Formats: sequence, C-alpha cells, structure tokens
Amino acid sequence: MTSIPTPSETAREVLETEAHALLKMRDSLSDEFDVVATHLLKIDGRVIVSGMGKSGHIAAKIAATLASTGTPAQFVHPGEASHGDLGMITDKDAVILISSSGETRELADIINYATRFSIPLIAITRDPQSALGKRADRVLPISDVPEACAIGMAPTTSTTCALALGDALAVALMRLRGFDRENFRDFHPGGTLGANLLTVKAVMHTGSALPIVGEETPMGDTLLEMTAKGFGVAAVVNENKLAGIITDGDLRRNLEGLMLRTAGFVATRKPLTISSEALLSEALGLMDNGRITALPVVNGDGCLEGLIHIHDVLRKGVV
Repeated sequence: MTSIPTPSETAREVLETEAHALLKMRDSLSDEFDVVATHLLKIDGRVIVSGMGKSGHIAAKIAATLASTGTPAQFVHPGEASHGDLGMITDKDAVILISSSGETRELADIINYATRFSIPLIAITRDPQSALGKRADRVLPISDVPEACAIGMAPTTSTTCALALGDALAVALMRLRGFDRENFRDFHPGGTLGANLLTVKAVMHTGSALPIVGEETPMGDTLLEMTAKGFGVAAVVNENKLAGIITDGDLRRNLEGLMLRTAGFVATRKPLTISSEALLSEALGLMDNGRITALPVVNGDGCLEGLIHIHDVLRKGVV
C-alpha cells in the first residue's frame, strides 16, 4: 500500500517543483524580454492584460502591479471583452494575453481585435507554436514543466511562472522609468504601506507650535513653555541652531535647585535629531531605540525646523 505524503512533505515537493520551474525560466530568458520591455515603455496608452480562469487572476494581479509601479495598465476579462469591453482597448495600447496552453478559446476575440487594429500583442505561454503564440507579435515563454498538483492538471507551476514573469516585467519597467520612492508613495497613500513611505515633513510640528527656549531662559519659564506646548520637551536654541533638548528625564536629574538654573544648564547636549526628508519609519526606529517620545527636526546646518512626537507617527499607522 502506497503511503500518503504528509502535508509538509507535499508542500516541500510543490515548492521544489515551482522553484525549479522559475530557475529554468530565468536561465532561458532571452533578449525578447528586453524588446518587450522597451516597447511597453514607449507606448502612449496602457498595457491591457487578460487571461481566462486562473490565468485571468494572474493577469489581474500583473495589471495591478504594473499600474502601481508607474506603467498604466488595466485588466480586461476575455468574456466581458466579447460583449462590449473590447472598446476599452485602443490602438495606443499593447495587449498581454496569458494562457499556459496557448489554446484558450475565450481569448480569440481579443486576438482578432488586436490583429484587426494593429495593436501589439504579447503572449505569455508555455508553447510559442500554439494558436496564441503564432498570432502574437512577441512571445514571453514560461517553463514547460509539469504542474505541481497531484494529478498534474491544476494550474500551479504555470501560474507561478506567469506571475513571476509579470513581476519581472513590472520591476524592469520601474527601473527604466526611474520610478522611485516618492513616485511609489504617490500611488500608495493609504494603509500601512503608505504610512511607512511618508516623510517626517508630512507630520512634524513647526512655527508657534514648537516649545522653544533660549540657553539663558530661567527654568520657571521653561517649564511653562513645556506645559503650554504639550510635548513633554523643550528645544534649547541658540541663534536658531539646536543647542540641546530638555526632557522629563533632565528635569528629574536636576530636581535639586532646578528653579535656580537656566535651560542651557539643564539641557542634554547633542540630542538625537532627524531630517525632515527622513521616512516616518526611520523616526519611529530612532525613538524606539533611544527610548524617547520626541525628536527635534533639523536641517543640514543644525537649525531647528520642527518637532515630531511618537504619537504623530503612530497615528499614521507606522509600524
């Protein structure tokens, strides 16, 4: 009697099969990929991505990845395309069709439409000699290896390869476009991802909101400033340059005779600071490591520009 593999044994087998297919595809990648990427970079319209069934889900994900990384893209369902959505595709676009076998009947109308209006057609398929492969202007082949499922039929390895190829295309186009962190932040303003791409400048307190005192300011006045501004700290400034910072810890360390001293005497010199262009995630890391709740924001000359509190960072959802 044949023993049934444990779930973890099956998992390792699947991962090994799919990893082998990806490595095989990497090693066989040709200059055709460069041609496709260069062409997509130059089109005036969008990249239309389509596929049926599981390939359709992969196509939708590839379109979303392209769109979020600087390449205008849209998923069009082949069934809906045959009932009017072909009008979403223009002669300024390029079409990517995904089909493992290359014989998916539901793609026929999109293929014919692209041919009729001379719309560039790119195929992602295992078989360049399939119906899709022969009609396409360019073919990006995926590894022709067995599916990873127990019966060798459920789309597993083929969809993994198609997805990876789409990711590779999106990243290649990102680099060709010079798509950077600022562009990415503009396309991802919501959620944790968007929060972690925000800069300190976006949330820092400035101007009259800042608790600022001079080095000769009596501690009585300094305490009033700290209380009024509500950050639990005071920035000690000399000719607009940050000379130090006073925190609750500094107050406790100088409790004896505190009211007879000046802000400059009590302040911690050379405190942790941050640039206004730094990411909020970096600010959170500095505050966490330094066990502090506020950071002065300074420019390259050491001049105070603002203040950021840990509550400002956490309210934005940075983790």
